[in-house]
Amino acid sequence: MGANAIHSAEDARRLARRRLPWMVFDYVDGAAGAEVGAARNRAALDAMTLRPRVLRDVSNRSLATTVFGKPTQRPFGIAPMGMCNLSAPGADLMLARLAARYEVPLGVSTVASTPMEQVIEVAEGNAWFQLYFSGDGIGAFKLVDRARAAGYETLVLTVDVPEVGRRPRELRHGFKMPFRIGPRQFVDFALHPRWSLATLLAGKPEMANFLMDGYDFDRTESRAKATWDTLARLRDVWPGNLVVKGVLDPQDALAVKSAGADAVQVSSHGARQLDSAPAAFAALQDIRAAVGAKYPVFYDSGLRSGEDAVKALIAGADFVFFGRAMQFAMAAAGEAGLQQLWDVLSDEFSITMAQIGVTSVDELKA
Repeated sequence: MGANAIHSAEDARRLARRRLPWMVFDYVDGAAGAEVGAARNRAALDAMTLRPRVLRDVSNRSLATTVFGKPTQRPFGIAPMGMCNLSAPGADLMLARLAARYEVPLGVSTVASTPMEQVIEVAEGNAWFQLYFSGDGIGAFKLVDRARAAGYETLVLTVDVPEVGRRPRELRHGFKMPFRIGPRQFVDFALHPRWSLATLLAGKPEMANFLMDGYDFDRTESRAKATWDTLARLRDVWPGNLVVKGVLDPQDALAVKSAGADAVQVSSHGARQLDSAPAAFAALQDIRAAVGAKYPVFYDSGLRSGEDAVKALIAGADFVFFGRAMQFAMAAAGEAGLQQLWDVLSDEFSITMAQIGVTSVDELKA
């Protein structure tokens, strides 16, 4: 058990690297350019220290909080991630069941491999739909209509991908969606039979939200036409909560607030788009200062532990989201691995609270 148990996010990543085809691992794990941006994110998180406080009664601690007025059992949720079913067959629904159990938001990606309607049903309503505006936007607004009809109350517009970033590790494997199987990919899959057989039995992952009449998805299609007018149109048609994700500049955050969005999500897309982007964690503190204490600010990028999540809340986030680590856990050990990692993150968060002398999430935000 020991060598294959998940005691940290890094354990999950190590096991996933062994079990996934190289192409899939590098798609999930890779970052833009020389991956300096990913290291910069990590360095910023690592540089923040927490001051232990002693002789406080921290025997009763709660990880519960609220997001958009809705109670959650944890101050962290699951970031939207494309093609999760590459990590393990049925991964999207594993995440949905986890979200339902802990009443936390699950980001459902535009490029998810399970239809948005099925995910929100399994998540028992604990799901937010993440939208990419691409091409002329006609398809994007069709997806908005579908999300509203499916019962989504929160829409997350991702704005940091005007063009898909170049991720050399992914490109070297010839990664494309849908899969194109050439000699190199065939060898890669043959050397990882456990993954390949499970994926074959479950059926090749597809871009499930684009299986609509009259709509063909192109992952590389430009998203460069999105403007502030696009955001205004979305605000007009979307009656629920509207989050703008992928903001690293305080002036942009203020403009998002002025445009009537309900929250801003500070994110560098896990450093997958612009290698030279500032550390998202450093930007978080500047953006909180710009938008003021009351405006909702969410955070993702670079989080690898419950202790990281504590740091993000202290630095100004109201709620945070884990991404890649979730996929690694499912690749490592399926749904059981996902639960193991979730328990690890929860324990790390709770123990960190005890070490620094607090008993509630609100104290971290004070």
